[in-house]
Amino acid sequence: MSQRTKVQWTKEEGYAVITVDNPPLNVMSEQVGRELGECVDEIAEDPEVVAVIVTGAGTRAFMAGADIKEFPQRMKPGAAGEMSRQLHDVLNRLDDLPKPTIAAIRGYALGGGLELALACDMRIAGESAQLGVPEVKLGLFPGAGGTQRLPRLVGEAKAKEMMFTGDPVSAAEARQIGLVNQVVPDDQVMEAAKNLAKTITQRSLMSLGRIKRLVDQGLEQSLKEGLQLEAQLFDEIFQTEDVREGVQAFLEKRAPNFKHR
Repeated sequence: MSQRTKVQWTKEEGYAVITVDNPPLNVMSEQVGRELGECVDEIAEDPEVVAVIVTGAGTRAFMAGADIKEFPQRMKPGAAGEMSRQLHDVLNRLDDLPKPTIAAIRGYALGGGLELALACDMRIAGESAQLGVPEVKLGLFPGAGGTQRLPRLVGEAKAKEMMFTGDPVSAAEARQIGLVNQVVPDDQVMEAAKNLAKTITQRSLMSLGRIKRLVDQGLEQSLKEGLQLEAQLFDEIFQTEDVREGVQAFLEKRAPNFKHR
């Protein structure tokens, strides 16, 4: 494992917490992206981790966009495209992680920060959080998946409005448009995220991973194709140890003890 200084992860009671710590506003530098990818890869290989929380250190920002100081070196042909592809790779690995992921958002989630949150399965925001994609104000547009993930979540018209104007939305509006799952007091964001993670860790990773795959892959397929995959994975899940334990626990009127096998 490499020596990381900007992104770390810890393990608590069956879930992991990834923390971006790049003060003052936790921006997405090249180093942050690289270290984030390393953390995701390590968590993917840890059988004890069932759910994942992604957050930013401090209370000012989940992540306030990309590190604009690095942009001048990206202005030669091909350089910005390579940066975009590198970020796609990292966030796709997070998105594809076969474990439920939760973004715990305090303060700003702008640009690359919102794109990081969009790569998570669920989002919990503090009441004063601001979420947006302001790249157009620099003559740019979101390049870490925002043009693709945002409209899939909030719809074409609202996503275009956010990207065309570059103006952020409040946590309350984000909840209304389906951008975040929960809005809680600012000082309760991590508590809410951990409570959700703890609930999820009581479920079987065998079913959680398949649910995630079915929803994510199904959204890119026709209904009939999605239903075919559902039947295939439904047969698979019945062959797992956890299903036998879950059914037996139900019959015996006790809580199941899943082994994620």
